[in-house]
Amino acid sequence: MLQGFIQIALILLLIIASTPFLGKYMANVYMGNRTFLDPIIHPLEKIIYALIGVNPQHEMTGKQYAIAVLYSNIAMGIFVFLILMTQGILPLNPTGLTAPSWDLALHTTISFVTNTNQQHYSGETTFSYASQMFALGFLMFTSAATGLAVGIAFIRGLTGRNLGNFYIDLTKSITRILLPISLIGAFLLIFAGVPETLAAPVTVTTLEGATQTIARGPVAHFEIIKQLGENGGGFFGINSAHPYENPNNFSNLLATWAMVAIPSAFIYTYGIFANNLKQAWLVFWLVFVIFVFLIAITAIGEFNGNPIINSILGGQQPNLEGKEVRFGWAQTALWAVTTTATMCGAVNGMHDSLMPPGGFSTLSNMFLQIIWGGQGTGTAYLFIYLILAVFLTGLMVGRTPEFLGRKIEKREIVLGSVVLLVHPFAVLIPWSIVFAFPDTLGGISNPGFHGVSQVVYEYTSAAANNGSGFEGLGDNTLWWNLSTSISILLGRYVPIIALLLLADGMSRKQAVPMTSGTLRTDTGLFTGVTGGVVLILGALTFFPVLVLGPIAEAFLIAKGG
Repeated sequence: MLQGFIQIALILLLIIASTPFLGKYMANVYMGNRTFLDPIIHPLEKIIYALIGVNPQHEMTGKQYAIAVLYSNIAMGIFVFLILMTQGILPLNPTGLTAPSWDLALHTTISFVTNTNQQHYSGETTFSYASQMFALGFLMFTSAATGLAVGIAFIRGLTGRNLGNFYIDLTKSITRILLPISLIGAFLLIFAGVPETLAAPVTVTTLEGATQTIARGPVAHFEIIKQLGENGGGFFGINSAHPYENPNNFSNLLATWAMVAIPSAFIYTYGIFANNLKQAWLVFWLVFVIFVFLIAITAIGEFNGNPIINSILGGQQPNLEGKEVRFGWAQTALWAVTTTATMCGAVNGMHDSLMPPGGFSTLSNMFLQIIWGGQGTGTAYLFIYLILAVFLTGLMVGRTPEFLGRKIEKREIVLGSVVLLVHPFAVLIPWSIVFAFPDTLGGISNPGFHGVSQVVYEYTSAAANNGSGFEGLGDNTLWWNLSTSISILLGRYVPIIALLLLADGMSRKQAVPMTSGTLRTDTGLFTGVTGGVVLILGALTFFPVLVLGPIAEAFLIAKGG
């Protein structure tokens, strides 16, 4: 037990240590300050701007920024959908795979263009090397960069700056953040044993004399952006539980760090933009404490195992069902919480096999979407809670609500409410439809409370743009492909538009000088109030679902049923 918790603690310390360094670097990138990559990247960026006809000095309004996001994403989606539907005649298809069904191709395109990467297919048996590299791999960079661009535009507006230019922010996010780290990470993964080849699958003779086909491919570079960009869509069907995606403890450490590195550092980036690192660290520790709490209850639940199984075995045994023995209960628990906290969605074990505390933690992460949240957008959602906390506390103490010297008025509250309310609508409405017609729509493989969790997890994963699944669910059907696509689109673009309009409004407000009557937001007391607002507005919205799913399942297991 001690060794497992030491492993978890070391990774958490690595995350804390890297946060200020990466956060400061990203702030320099988006502020236009000089960085060590300038001599290499600047000439490349000038060529890119010239090719796409963008003036680096042109600033966008919130509406223009949102339109640019939508137009670019639509164009990329059409391009990728055409690749997937014609993969049978394209090169780099050593196994001769044909095109998937139109609804699966549509769901996959929507899923990857929105940084969700929800997979209703098995990677190596559905998509060719060309589709995985030039379609899905391409979107892994651009979708993550889109989230970072929106996040930094929101931070600029919140701190009284112009929002910037989407195409410039998109380019910088790729060339100066995602691509350099991915290159280093890909080489490290190759050294760790992850394959990077265009050779076809190989057929070998096993020790028993049977033949077996071993899938391989250009995995290493795909794997690192999958983790760093919080994409989560695996090259192979079983994702990071596959030994070619995640062969050992070193690759597991690198992948876990990569999931949370940018979201945690983005809070520090905000602190530099706001010139208030004290508030940034307070917000960081607020998120970190909730993160550690969810890791703890998940890890303890997995270590204690299933009491029903333990009674049969005559002693306590960790829950190893659905886990790779090379990672065990501790690293699987840490990964499960991290991948749902960061909206990555990659898995190194089957979430369907987690004990109820694990189901509770993974669902809670996706309900809240701010621990640590998606690329860029997670930090933006977090500050929506801060804005609402300012408004509520201002009402309670009779002070005019202000955040960073700018008044919080009706427009900000309406837009903030849209950001938070679209998520439960995108989850609970389709969830209720499935349970109205469980026999024809369900695809549920587990009866009772666990089946409830399967369905709500799928829609929560879609609406939160996470992409992980409880699995066991028969989700490659017309209903699931189309209904989850709607949840994905609602969960991605409605909040983005609202965030950009809110940021645009804040950027135009006149700053109000701080006085003795100003409610300070960089104190421990206000941070605690924000935590309470997160729990009240976020967690309680979905509490009935948690009661019907993992909480009820926990009581059932405790009774021995």
